[in-house]
Amino acid sequence: MRGEEEQKEASLAGLTIRTSSAASLSSKKGKDLQTDNASDSSPSIINSPFNSPSLVSPPSSAFVSALQSPYISPRATQPPITTTTTNHKPSPPVSYKGSQSEDVPSSSYTPPSDQYEFSDDPSDRKLKLSACTPDPAPPRISFSFPVPRVSLAKVSVSSPATNTKLRSSDVFIGFHGQNPNLVRFCKWLKSELELQGIACFVADRAKYSDTQSHEIADRVICSVTYGIMVVSCSSLLNYLSLEEVRFFAQKKNLIPIFYGTGPSEIMGLLNCNAIDKECKEAIDGLIKSHEFKLEANESNWRSCVGKTATILRGKLGRKSVVDKETVDRIDELPFPRNRSFLGREKEITEMEMAFFGNGEYLESTTPSTKGEASGQSEGLADEESDAVSTRNGKFISLELGKCSEPRSEAWIDPNGGKNSLKRLLKTKKYRNSGNCKSSTSVVCVNGVPGIGKTELALEFAYRYSQRYKMVLWIGGEARYFRQNLLNLSFSLGLDVSADAEKDRGRLRSFDEQEFEAFKRIKRELFRDMPYLLVIDNLETEKDWWEGKDLNDLIPRNTGGTHVLITTRLPKVMTFDTVQLPVLPSSDAMVLLRGRRKKDYPAEEVEILKLFEEKLGRLSYGLWVIGSLLSELSIPPSALFEAVNKVQMEERSASPFVNLNDEQYCKSNPFVAKVLAFVLAVLEQAEGNRNLLSLKMLLVGAWFAPVPISVNLLAAAAKNMPTSGNRFSKWNKCLSHTFAWCGGCGLGRRSEEDAAFLLVRLGLARMTNRQPGCWIQFHPITQTFARRRDYILAPKATVQGVRKIDNPLLNLDHLWASAFLVFGFKSEPPLVQLQAMDMVLYIKRTALPLAITAFTTFSRCNSALELLKVCTNVLEEVEKSFVSQIQDWRQGSLCWKKKTNKKVDEYVWQDVTLLKALLLETRAKLLLRGGHFDSGEELCRTCISIRTVMLGHNHELTLSTQETLAKLVIMRSKI
Repeated sequence: MRGEEEQKEASLAGLTIRTSSAASLSSKKGKDLQTDNASDSSPSIINSPFNSPSLVSPPSSAFVSALQSPYISPRATQPPITTTTTNHKPSPPVSYKGSQSEDVPSSSYTPPSDQYEFSDDPSDRKLKLSACTPDPAPPRISFSFPVPRVSLAKVSVSSPATNTKLRSSDVFIGFHGQNPNLVRFCKWLKSELELQGIACFVADRAKYSDTQSHEIADRVICSVTYGIMVVSCSSLLNYLSLEEVRFFAQKKNLIPIFYGTGPSEIMGLLNCNAIDKECKEAIDGLIKSHEFKLEANESNWRSCVGKTATILRGKLGRKSVVDKETVDRIDELPFPRNRSFLGREKEITEMEMAFFGNGEYLESTTPSTKGEASGQSEGLADEESDAVSTRNGKFISLELGKCSEPRSEAWIDPNGGKNSLKRLLKTKKYRNSGNCKSSTSVVCVNGVPGIGKTELALEFAYRYSQRYKMVLWIGGEARYFRQNLLNLSFSLGLDVSADAEKDRGRLRSFDEQEFEAFKRIKRELFRDMPYLLVIDNLETEKDWWEGKDLNDLIPRNTGGTHVLITTRLPKVMTFDTVQLPVLPSSDAMVLLRGRRKKDYPAEEVEILKLFEEKLGRLSYGLWVIGSLLSELSIPPSALFEAVNKVQMEERSASPFVNLNDEQYCKSNPFVAKVLAFVLAVLEQAEGNRNLLSLKMLLVGAWFAPVPISVNLLAAAAKNMPTSGNRFSKWNKCLSHTFAWCGGCGLGRRSEEDAAFLLVRLGLARMTNRQPGCWIQFHPITQTFARRRDYILAPKATVQGVRKIDNPLLNLDHLWASAFLVFGFKSEPPLVQLQAMDMVLYIKRTALPLAITAFTTFSRCNSALELLKVCTNVLEEVEKSFVSQIQDWRQGSLCWKKKTNKKVDEYVWQDVTLLKALLLETRAKLLLRGGHFDSGEELCRTCISIRTVMLGHNHELTLSTQETLAKLVIMRSKI
């Protein structure tokens, strides 16, 4: 009895693990085993919770216990002891702060790899080496062999969760290696499978330094339906990975994914003399299970993950939770790939190294001695830990701190044998690797306007799109940045609407609702699922609407997501920066030759060099000149002479062009002359009949810097009146140049042809937006066009916006029109509308925009501010009506006869009723945010207006009274 009590105390103090050979198992009796283990009360490895995979579990998993599985084989060989603690499962540490509502072992946790993350308790070491004697038992019996096992893993009575059960998993994902890209791929695969409703457990068991983690992993491996082995060069150097391959191959549920290697290379290893029987069995199992041909390399990650998810969904009979097939979406990137892209290889390589590191991650090659980690992750992730190291002529297995004889010469080669498997695989790794460089998650590409930042980001996105689940592209312009971030909810399949707030059981402030909307996007965007977020043309580090810092939108830890920012700012926060230089002379000359790549004589080449010098070798100006040379079939000398003859007028600064753009126009006069020449060419070629391309260019400058539908652009252009020939004074000096345009096909054309002409001249570019035809103007093009016309074109833009059919596809353009009509912050309104036009604009554009912004995107403060501005404008219109009536009554008869204007009573009525509608809408929205006093005041004003205009019993008046009743009741409750 005393021996049994001591045994119980020892087992409760920690995990007592001892292994024995198969022969000793059959020869010893139960009593001998019990006495032997009771005498060895000090465990060889102290149970450490830090590497335990028992932290977080996916919500889709079901509670099961795999203890009765015939394949389970524990690391202890004792018979079960009948105590109340034998059914206790491993539990997470008390200090864990992850999922506080769940304290069950996880089926989806990968242990951390920080080699310096040790416990503060000196007795709780991650790695312990036992005394080396030739007699101790060999390593633990593998679960790969059909040997019956009974687990004796126990936990302390003081554990916070001693009655937890292991959650089930459908798939085990095994891998081995310290390459960050390999870990990134496995996390992506796990996230994608769980998105499809398939519970996963991903693990590199070589990183586990405590027995509890290995026990949990063993049970999961034995209970899953399928095993996915991500086979890399490191996998064949790790006997745990080979163990997993052999086990799943025997059960015929192995699905191998070759990562960075292939079956031919793996089969070639069979010729190596150092391969043992177990390794040959593992390779044979991999080849026989390679029916699905899953081979992952850096150019097909997305396709491989999607194919794997499809296979497992079919095998497990699961239906896709959401329709998110991993195929290339046509509108994922905003523009088609630039087939004329050239150069910038150094910058692209620098960006790749920043995001993905420089090649493979090289493990430490120095064997660890005296129980030190020696650079390996958690003491067990190094290749040297897969083998055993020598000390004093004896072999020490670092796995579980056990001493054993070497398993095979394939794993121990002290003399560096000629045909060593490890030498062959390591040679391949070193050949494909460079020095490892730590990666970052945010990279900024900065440079002057027109240098090619967007082109570089677009090329990078196309080249490396397969390494990401999806590429998300948004504009970084200050006015639209906030809305563009919220637009990501469509691509991510999220609901950020304010309508859901009424189901949360309590009223929340508008700031809380907006914060929650951004929090949902950030939570989805910055996790293990890898996305590439491109923020193009970031104008400021501060939010234009509320002045929030950029760090509030982009966290320090972006998970698997990479963020690529293009900006004119010299520095953005503390993010890594790639400074973009001007193009080299050779590449600049290629752009100047245009799409036709025409060869010019020596004297014309000298003219091209003058263009290169004048334009500062900036890609935008070079591309426009090359487009003119290609489309007009004009020699460079004639074009250079014509551009030099253009005289720039001194114009007052447009109130809608910021100071940076104005400064750029003044510091680049030659670019201004080139664009003025392009406008003259458009007007001369089309004559005074239509000028559709020219009008589309002028009105397009006042739309938002996002893709514009050609139909919308043409509708706005047709609202712009045709004036006289603005460039008539240039006709004589440019007549020789225009003679070259006779047969170039720039005459009258349809809407799409007119838009395509702007693309061919280098002023805009085609986009991938569907349906229909969409184009987007270059920011420099918009800047110069705004300086050309800021009276007629903005008004035509506002009138064209009324014809927008789908507001969700054109939210930025709707906001742009609101800025033109109302102005915001310190900016005055640029477009003055008549009373009836203002009523129509507010009713058809501003009011739907505010409701959509509030309900769909939780932009509560912005929507209420817009409605308030609309109300103030209508009040000013009412005052003007009253003033006109008073002047008419008090004026002389002579004045009355000269006055042709008359106040339209119907317009006045429309203005007043629209004001009442705005007041009621504001009151309803304020009700959702808990502003009952302000809402009640607005509601009473609305009731007064409608009672006078419509009557007390009108349905609109009664509906407003119901809203007022809700406000009063809610206020009384609070």
